[in-house]
Amino acid sequence: MLRPLQRSAAAASLLLSIATAGLAQPRTRADCEAAHPSAWGKVGKDVPWVPTFDAVILAMLSMAQVAPEDRVLDLGAGDGRIAIAAAKPPFGARAVGIEYDPELAKLAGCLVEAEGVADRVRIVEGDIFKESFGGADVVTMFLLPHLNLCVRHKLLALPPGTRVVSHQYSMGDWKPDQSVQVQGRDVHLWVVPPRVDGVWDFRDSQDAAFAVDLRQTFDTLTGEVTRGGVPEALASATLRGLELRFTWGAGAAAVKFSGTVKGAEITGVLSRGSTARTAVGRLRGALRAAAWAEMPPDCKRYYSR
Repeated sequence: MLRPLQRSAAAASLLLSIATAGLAQPRTRADCEAAHPSAWGKVGKDVPWVPTFDAVILAMLSMAQVAPEDRVLDLGAGDGRIAIAAAKPPFGARAVGIEYDPELAKLAGCLVEAEGVADRVRIVEGDIFKESFGGADVVTMFLLPHLNLCVRHKLLALPPGTRVVSHQYSMGDWKPDQSVQVQGRDVHLWVVPPRVDGVWDFRDSQDAAFAVDLRQTFDTLTGEVTRGGVPEALASATLRGLELRFTWGAGAAAVKFSGTVKGAEITGVLSRGSTARTAVGRLRGALRAAAWAEMPPDCKRYYSR
């Protein structure tokens, strides 16, 4: 049995625990907004804070086909609403939001707790030009056009197949795979392409050999096929995500290839008319340098601050 003094100490300890828990756990969205007030248009380091509408967030995450196994990275997280939405049904992903402004980062962190997704969402107070993008399956952003161009090389360095969604602004010569309008706002989706700019030696299931020289700028391709020492321009070549297609010849003589890029190997099916056979291509030597995937010179100022 506890003595009176012990009971008093235990009661005081319990009250302190309750009070501390009350301070640590917000609460509600209103509590968070009262504790960390921020106004639309608040000037940030490189871009003002303008929240993304819920309907636009839904379109962004749906276009990127966000799933529970995905890790979503939100650049310029603001109050964390995109990261929070990514963690909730129907998406259920894990998410990280990077926000430079300390007060907005605190607001976002508070809202993560209030919305009950602290086990799936983390807010980082940091600079998108200094933080790593590694590990992301989906990247979301609402920046400005020149900032999009200045993070583009970091996005292109992510694993092929990574999905990138931008609210409102595009990325210059890197044309989106899909664009929609929601409540008067543009939403753009890109899929990071694999690097295929080089010479590939193919062999089909009938042991016939040919080489394909591909030239790449983002996901736009041109090239030529060489069979028996005779080169011929490709009639078409497309790269959509990890899927590669090319054709040579015309009419009944047209030969079509459809396959998947897996690092230094391309596997797929070669068809001509009703005849089809498997084919595997392997990279000969090294890929060519990709100037289109490099940082524009005028972006250096963001990375040297």
